[in-house]
Amino acid sequence: MTSPHPPASLYIGLMSGTSLDGVDGVLAAFPAAGANTGIDTLATAHLPFPTDLHDALLGLQSSGTDEIEREARVSIALARLYAATTATLLRQAQLQPAQVQAIGVHGQTIRHRPELGYSRQTNHPALLAELSGIDVIADFRSRDIAAGGQGAPLVPAFHQAVFGAAAHTRVVLNIGGISNISILPAAGNAMAVTGFDTGPGNVLMDAWMLQQRGHRYDADGAWGASGQANPALLARLREDPFFALAPPKSTGRDLFHLTWLESRLAALPGLAAADVQATLAAFTATTIADAIAHHAADARMVYVCGGGAYNGHLLRQLAAALQVRTHPASVTTTAALGVAPDHVEALAFAWLAQRFTTRQAGNLAAVTGARGPRILGALYPAG
Repeated sequence: MTSPHPPASLYIGLMSGTSLDGVDGVLAAFPAAGANTGIDTLATAHLPFPTDLHDALLGLQSSGTDEIEREARVSIALARLYAATTATLLRQAQLQPAQVQAIGVHGQTIRHRPELGYSRQTNHPALLAELSGIDVIADFRSRDIAAGGQGAPLVPAFHQAVFGAAAHTRVVLNIGGISNISILPAAGNAMAVTGFDTGPGNVLMDAWMLQQRGHRYDADGAWGASGQANPALLARLREDPFFALAPPKSTGRDLFHLTWLESRLAALPGLAAADVQATLAAFTATTIADAIAHHAADARMVYVCGGGAYNGHLLRQLAAALQVRTHPASVTTTAALGVAPDHVEALAFAWLAQRFTTRQAGNLAAVTGARGPRILGALYPAG
């Protein structure tokens, strides 16, 4: 008997985030219109950044000499890594490029200045289309910014589509280099979905770890757990005006970086390096907890995704910070909702590509501050 609905459409999502750890890829099957099924993940992959690419991307986070040349070279290397990730996904799923509708690729953010009307993602989608043989959708932030929005965060619309409609309000927390929350109202609640960047996630902890111990991240937060948070430093970090801003708001390495941290450490000489790391974990945890307590007072479940979901010390700090704010909430990962924490953002960009090709808005104006819903992205055809 013939199925009443056409078959699912296949999309690939590629994400390389602020933490600069590598490329996460997801190959997903999206249900046809009218089908009563969810998104099915067919394959996943992670390809780490080679050291030279990591260092080159890190060097582009601030102004320097010969930036145009350096960015062009990095975009080519990045596209080749995206293509390798795509090939890995296709090989795992035993599929051909022609069977995939499109690739959604975010690119690597090197500047995020929506207050000046732009956000810059290093990318070479034309090369990726050429190498992969698949249509590529890229440049997701620009349309929202052109409509007066922040261009970020973009994931709350996806979080609502995949994780929403629960009996109780949920918070989905992405802890990448920067942290952002999506507040998903309970089913039947007239409140709009909201979300915003809360401040640093892993970015300062990773930078301090790299400078002091030569590692890109603090595995499970073990080094931070070995120190003691310094109250004076924590208070100084929390004084940044970003935290007093009302949403919509977004941020990035343009604000929170190693020089920013060192300028605050200068007034408190002699702190043990492990105590600084412990303080940075407390800084991330308390600023997230403040945002949840203030904007999602009825939420009792916080689902964490991103690299920070694997930092046990940080999650324990977050649960404790929520508790003392008279906002007890269970903190777990999105694995409890059926999606591994390190696959959520890549899956979101597959979803955004699917929204583009079906001519549906990908933003939420209540989240970004745009003048209304907009179709996000630009198409780079494979042929």
